[in-house]
Amino acid sequence: MKLETAIRQKAFESEQQKASLNVMYTGNWLNAQTNRLLKPFGLSHQQLNVLRILRGAGSGTNLCEIQERMLDRMSNSTRLVEKLRLKGLVTRDACPENRRKVDIRITQKGLELLGGIDGAIRQMHEGMCTRISAKEAAQLNALLEKMRK
Repeated sequence: MKLETAIRQKAFESEQQKASLNVMYTGNWLNAQTNRLLKPFGLSHQQLNVLRILRGAGSGTNLCEIQERMLDRMSNSTRLVEKLRLKGLVTRDACPENRRKVDIRITQKGLELLGGIDGAIRQMHEGMCTRISAKEAAQLNALLEKMRK
Protein backbone atom coordinates (compact mmCIF):
# COMPACT_ATOMS: atom_id res chain seq x y z
CA MET A 1 0.00 0.00 0.00
CA LYS A 2 1.31 3.42 -0.89
CA LEU A 3 2.17 5.66 2.03
CA GLU A 4 -0.15 8.38 0.74
CA THR A 5 -3.09 5.97 0.97
CA ALA A 6 -2.05 4.52 4.32
CA ILE A 7 -1.84 7.88 6.09
CA ARG A 8 -4.30 9.73 3.84
CA GLN A 9 -1.89 12.43 2.78
CA LYS A 10 -1.98 13.76 -0.77
CA ALA A 11 1.49 15.23 -1.02
CA PHE A 12 4.76 15.55 0.86
CA GLU A 13 7.16 18.49 1.07
CA SER A 14 9.91 16.37 -0.53
CA GLU A 15 10.90 12.83 -1.38
CA GLN A 16 13.22 12.95 1.65
CA GLN A 17 10.29 13.79 3.95
CA LYS A 18 8.25 10.98 2.41
CA ALA A 19 11.16 8.55 2.83
CA SER A 20 11.59 9.50 6.48
CA LEU A 21 7.88 9.08 7.20
CA ASN A 22 7.83 5.84 5.23
CA VAL A 23 10.65 4.41 7.37
CA MET A 24 8.79 5.35 10.57
CA TYR A 25 5.47 3.99 9.29
CA THR A 26 7.07 0.75 8.14
CA GLY A 27 8.95 0.34 11.43
CA ASN A 28 5.71 0.70 13.37
CA TRP A 29 4.02 -1.76 11.01
CA LEU A 30 6.82 -4.29 11.57
CA ASN A 31 6.54 -3.84 15.35
CA ALA A 32 2.79 -4.45 15.20
CA GLN A 33 3.31 -7.62 13.12
CA THR A 34 5.96 -8.86 15.56
CA ASN A 35 3.80 -8.09 18.61
CA ARG A 36 0.90 -9.99 17.04
CA LEU A 37 3.15 -13.00 16.49
CA LEU A 38 4.54 -12.81 20.06
CA LYS A 39 1.19 -12.37 21.84
CA PRO A 40 0.57 -16.13 22.29
CA PHE A 41 4.04 -16.38 23.90
CA GLY A 42 3.24 -13.57 26.35
CA LEU A 43 6.11 -11.35 25.15
CA SER A 44 6.50 -7.91 23.60
CA HIS A 45 9.04 -7.20 20.87
CA GLN A 46 11.16 -5.31 23.44
CA GLN A 47 11.18 -8.36 25.74
CA LEU A 48 12.14 -10.55 22.79
CA ASN A 49 14.99 -8.14 22.06
CA VAL A 50 16.27 -8.45 25.67
CA LEU A 51 16.10 -12.25 25.54
CA ARG A 52 18.00 -12.34 22.25
CA ILE A 53 20.66 -10.00 23.64
CA LEU A 54 21.07 -12.24 26.67
CA ARG A 55 21.24 -15.38 24.54
CA GLY A 56 23.96 -13.74 22.44
CA ALA A 57 25.86 -12.58 25.52
CA GLY A 58 26.25 -16.19 26.64
CA SER A 59 27.66 -15.77 30.13
CA GLY A 60 25.37 -12.91 31.10
CA THR A 61 25.63 -9.15 31.05
CA ASN A 62 24.46 -6.01 32.86
CA LEU A 63 21.67 -3.48 32.32
CA CYS A 64 23.97 -0.91 30.67
CA GLU A 65 25.09 -3.41 28.06
CA ILE A 66 21.50 -4.49 27.39
CA GLN A 67 20.38 -0.86 26.99
CA GLU A 68 23.24 -0.11 24.57
CA ARG A 69 22.37 -3.09 22.38
CA MET A 70 18.58 -2.65 22.29
CA LEU A 71 16.84 -1.81 19.03
CA ASP A 72 14.52 0.56 20.90
CA ARG A 73 16.86 2.46 23.21
CA MET A 74 13.96 4.35 24.77
CA SER A 75 12.71 1.11 26.35
CA ASN A 76 12.92 0.82 30.13
CA SER A 77 15.37 -2.07 30.32
CA THR A 78 15.06 -2.34 34.12
CA ARG A 79 11.30 -2.87 33.88
CA LEU A 80 11.67 -5.28 30.94
CA VAL A 81 14.24 -7.40 32.78
CA GLU A 82 12.05 -7.49 35.90
CA LYS A 83 9.04 -8.68 33.89
CA LEU A 84 11.18 -11.39 32.30
CA ARG A 85 12.54 -12.38 35.73
CA LEU A 86 9.01 -12.75 37.12
CA LYS A 87 8.23 -15.08 34.19
CA GLY A 88 11.29 -17.17 35.04
CA LEU A 89 13.02 -16.31 31.75
CA VAL A 90 16.03 -14.46 33.22
CA THR A 91 17.92 -14.26 36.49
CA ARG A 92 19.41 -11.22 38.20
CA ASP A 93 22.32 -11.81 40.56
CA ALA A 94 24.22 -9.18 42.52
CA CYS A 95 27.98 -9.31 42.07
CA PRO A 96 29.60 -10.34 45.39
CA GLU A 97 32.49 -7.87 44.90
CA ASN A 98 30.30 -4.91 43.89
CA ARG A 99 26.67 -5.03 45.05
CA ARG A 100 25.72 -2.22 42.64
CA LYS A 101 26.66 -4.44 39.71
CA VAL A 102 23.95 -6.90 38.66
CA ASP A 103 24.60 -9.83 36.36
CA ILE A 104 21.64 -10.77 34.16
CA ARG A 105 21.43 -14.19 32.50
CA ILE A 106 18.86 -15.99 30.38
CA THR A 107 17.46 -19.15 31.99
CA GLN A 108 16.94 -22.53 30.35
CA LYS A 109 13.23 -21.72 30.22
CA GLY A 110 14.08 -18.48 28.38
CA LEU A 111 16.29 -20.34 25.90
CA GLU A 112 13.55 -22.88 25.26
CA LEU A 113 10.99 -20.13 24.70
CA LEU A 114 13.32 -18.40 22.22
CA GLY A 115 13.85 -21.69 20.45
CA GLY A 116 10.10 -21.96 19.98
CA ILE A 117 9.84 -18.38 18.72
CA ASP A 118 12.85 -18.34 16.36
CA GLY A 119 11.19 -20.35 13.60
CA ALA A 120 8.01 -18.26 13.69
CA ILE A 121 10.01 -15.01 13.51
CA ARG A 122 12.16 -16.35 10.66
CA GLN A 123 9.03 -17.41 8.78
CA MET A 124 7.43 -13.99 9.33
CA HIS A 125 10.52 -12.14 8.03
CA GLU A 126 10.87 -14.43 5.02
CA GLY A 127 7.17 -14.00 4.22
CA MET A 128 7.38 -10.23 4.42
CA CYS A 129 10.49 -10.10 2.27
CA THR A 130 9.24 -12.30 -0.58
CA ARG A 131 8.25 -9.11 -2.40
CA ILE A 132 11.87 -7.93 -2.54
CA SER A 133 14.91 -9.81 -3.79
CA ALA A 134 18.11 -10.39 -1.81
CA LYS A 135 19.76 -7.72 -3.98
CA GLU A 136 16.97 -5.23 -3.20
CA ALA A 137 17.19 -6.08 0.51
CA ALA A 138 20.94 -5.40 0.43
CA GLN A 139 20.29 -2.08 -1.34
CA LEU A 140 17.64 -1.16 1.24
CA ASN A 141 20.06 -2.01 4.06
CA ALA A 142 22.76 0.15 2.49
CA LEU A 143 20.36 3.09 2.07
CA LEU A 144 19.07 2.82 5.65
CA GLU A 145 22.63 2.69 6.99
CA LYS A 146 23.54 5.70 4.83
CA MET A 147 20.52 7.55 6.24
CA ARG A 148 21.81 7.00 9.80
CA LYS A 149 25.36 8.27 9.13
